[in-house]
Amino acid sequence: MQIKAFLIDIDGVLYVGDRPVDGAAGALRELDRRGIPYRFVSNTTRRSRRSVARRLEGLGYALPEAWIVTAPVAAAMHLRDGGRTRCFLLTTPDARADFTDAGIHAVGEDADAVVVADAAEGFTYESLNTAFRLLMDGADLVALEKDRYWMGQDGLMLSAGPFAAALEYAAGKTAEVIGKPSPAFFLRALAETGAGPREAAMVGDDIRTDVGGAQACGMKGIQVRTGKYREEIVRQSGITPDLVIDSLADLPEYL
Repeated sequence: MQIKAFLIDIDGVLYVGDRPVDGAAGALRELDRRGIPYRFVSNTTRRSRRSVARRLEGLGYALPEAWIVTAPVAAAMHLRDGGRTRCFLLTTPDARADFTDAGIHAVGEDADAVVVADAAEGFTYESLNTAFRLLMDGADLVALEKDRYWMGQDGLMLSAGPFAAALEYAAGKTAEVIGKPSPAFFLRALAETGAGPREAAMVGDDIRTDVGGAQACGMKGIQVRTGKYREEIVRQSGITPDLVIDSLADLPEYL
């Protein structure tokens, strides 16, 4: 496979639950040895980028924080650049740090935008209804991702997508999606490697947001059989990966 750069998902690819994927760190070392650049792109929106980096370090991955491109960081920059600095943040307190660091003010009224992440226990009737009212008053709807679910320590977990869809339906608005599969998100991360889409590949466990999103952007899409991978979901998706491997550990065999 003639690939000059890789984008690599984190949750489900580098680790599953609280366990690192066997051989994944070795695959990264092989990319380093061969001089192939890579960056990490994650729709994980429960954690700030700093927390993601610390979690990976605790699992045995020594990675520069700047190599991690997350939806909260990208969204905060996008909102700030567009002058939308007053936002109702449906996020966890940890992920909120990426917004406040970028100059975004968390507000409960007169919001420029409602930002939907994976807020976990923060998804209450009260918080969703507040978001709905703000949208009806004119706020924009911004979804950090629209994944349906992810693999947690004790099984599959609802992600932000179902809640963003509920607000879209209720308010009659279409969410602006910042994370995968947004082409802008892939291209933002890819620009740091110096490679173009036709020269790069995305490695992920989600057939739609990782593989399908990358292919729509002009990249190759590589499916791993770890994390949220389900054979029947891949088959039903109508998306054909360019390569299917058991885990990231197998990637060097195809370089």
